[in-house]
Amino acid sequence: MVLHWLTERAATLATGVAEEREGSSLEIRRLDMEAYRRHFPSSGFTVFQRSEVLSVLDEYAESDLELYGAFKGQEAVGLIPVFVTDYAVGRTVCSPPVSRGIPHMGPVFMPTSPKQRKRERGNAEFLRGVVDALEDDPRLTVFRVLCRPDYTDPRPYAWSDQRITPYFTYVLDVGDRSTEDLLAGFTRDLRSEIRKSRDLDMEISVEDDGAAARVGADVAERYAEQGESTAVTPGFVEDVVSALGHRARTYVARDPAGEYLGGIVVLYADDTAYFWQGGVAGNYEGVSVNSALHWEILTDIATDPPVDSVDRYDLVGANTERLSEYKAKFGGDLVPYYLAESDGPGMGVAKRAYEVMRT
Repeated sequence: MVLHWLTERAATLATGVAEEREGSSLEIRRLDMEAYRRHFPSSGFTVFQRSEVLSVLDEYAESDLELYGAFKGQEAVGLIPVFVTDYAVGRTVCSPPVSRGIPHMGPVFMPTSPKQRKRERGNAEFLRGVVDALEDDPRLTVFRVLCRPDYTDPRPYAWSDQRITPYFTYVLDVGDRSTEDLLAGFTRDLRSEIRKSRDLDMEISVEDDGAAARVGADVAERYAEQGESTAVTPGFVEDVVSALGHRARTYVARDPAGEYLGGIVVLYADDTAYFWQGGVAGNYEGVSVNSALHWEILTDIATDPPVDSVDRYDLVGANTERLSEYKAKFGGDLVPYYLAESDGPGMGVAKRAYEVMRT
């Protein structure tokens, strides 16, 4: 019976044709990259939703990038990039794509009304319309959408029979605070470590010319040491940094002889800097290289950010106990974000079948 269920042929989505949910005032359209850029907002997004990152992901991901917009007349009120993989018996729809080191993506919602009720209704219409446009068959389509932290209303996914799981990250408000004020918010042991690092002959600077690839290689090496693999290759990291231009910085720590000690790649939206890659644990003269790197990044956000409006630092992830204990030392706020994932009878079987076919 399960075999019969899995082998039912799903209906094919008519691509390139606008889909409009019955009873909805919004029209769901499939977009090309030029249209996505044209309608992309000036605020209220994560750097991972920018077209520069999506274009690189489209080259590296094993799934196909599809872009959708929700329109009220000619005005865009929502955008969402998804990565779609079609199989003989169904499809997966993910935002972001799996295994590419992208912590969150999901929808960009741009409400036209300040009224709460209308905002909620528009958000629900937008997401339900996208789900309808992308579902070949609800029993054979696996959705996985990991929303950005600023997206605070994932209920429409639950109303579309998807399971909502909370995740967490630490976000440090830098704002107009002085570096001494920032330091005062750290734990005592972290403050001591930062002060010790100031007296060392370790040099930390922003580097180009392959520095991002070196950080990516550092991360890949650590995975290999732990007997694991990662799809986040040095070339992929370098290409993302190159595509983002001034919205990316690679911080590298070196000893007096110029030997590499560690590095961190930081990506920048309009209001938030994201700790993206690197941060492999290491010490120099008894001081954590990571702590010194994070302090240099925070100092630059406070005094010389590449995007003037950036005033927050997202440490990207507080879901592993060991790592959370360290990240909590910086005194950031614990911020939730949400995973929406297909649920319901038989969905576990479908997911396992897709994993078998993928490998």
